[in-house]
Amino acid sequence: MSHFLDSALSRFDVRLDITDVYLFRGEVGTVFVMNVNRSAAGSDSPIGFHPHAHYDFRIDLDGDVIEDLNYRVAFGRADRHGRQPLERRLLAGAEASEHKATGELLAWGSTETVLTGRQDVRLWAGLADETFYVEPTVLEAVCRSIRLGRRVDLATWQPRRAVNAFAGTTVYAIVLEIPDSAFPAALESARQIGFWGTTALATDVGGWQPINRVGQPLIQALFNPAETERACEYNTTHPAEDRANYGELFGRLVAQVVAAHGTADDPFAYEATLAQILLPDILVYEMSSAATYGFAVRNGRGLTDNVADVLFSLVTNRAISDGLSRSHAAGTPSREFPYVPFASLSDHAA
Repeated sequence: MSHFLDSALSRFDVRLDITDVYLFRGEVGTVFVMNVNRSAAGSDSPIGFHPHAHYDFRIDLDGDVIEDLNYRVAFGRADRHGRQPLERRLLAGAEASEHKATGELLAWGSTETVLTGRQDVRLWAGLADETFYVEPTVLEAVCRSIRLGRRVDLATWQPRRAVNAFAGTTVYAIVLEIPDSAFPAALESARQIGFWGTTALATDVGGWQPINRVGQPLIQALFNPAETERACEYNTTHPAEDRANYGELFGRLVAQVVAAHGTADDPFAYEATLAQILLPDILVYEMSSAATYGFAVRNGRGLTDNVADVLFSLVTNRAISDGLSRSHAAGTPSREFPYVPFASLSDHAA
């Protein structure tokens, strides 16, 4: 949810709304997860994945924030049982950033089934329980403080009353596990990779409209109010441009909050440091290591990392907890592929 319905573009069709992405070590390689289409959007929302869209897993291997590989997943229309045909393609080099490029077909099959194709890349797509959790009162208080440049006001909220805004909800997840052998350049260098997910929709004139992009959690929710033009614009820009496009703005918003709390002698020096952490908006991960999105280390992101507490505290430069822990996640991840907790269509409809 950390990016739930974060702009008018993503609200156009919730099947294109990326709620979260994750990046961590799996059984045999690096795991990439993209969640879309949360049940919290309402029972009238379409189910499954959009049959005229690209779901792109964009991977940077050399630290320049330009995708070197793009694992693209596309879906067909659902059958009477709710299953959708799908295919996975690999776009490399200059093609990795091109929506019209076709790349190399690696595997095909259907949702709710584990697929293994060329390069021994495993893929699963289907309905899963939501593992993201956040307290809505605290989230709104932090967002309001950033918008208005004021202290976070939690005077009437008590941690013992904390609730998970997404308890009992589901998402549609796409899970890739890519063996280390598929990343020779990263293996030979610092072993660090960058990742962000995007969705794009086919247009009537043969082009592609970028709809959503997500890297780090909660960035859109905190800095780009969903009703603003900036939220739509952000989703159509490239992470390599983030510091130039949004570094000054995000920094100014953080500096105002930190100044209001009096938690730094020089709020503008603090915001300059934080801008380097939050932007570019991608997940960075050291391959084969334990993933964690925490206070001291932000290395990939696990399925139940408490990212809300981390981001709330970073942007205010003070300890802020929303009273929740990983035990509040709607589902419990598995140690085996595809790692996400399975759900049923009846759960999504509920």
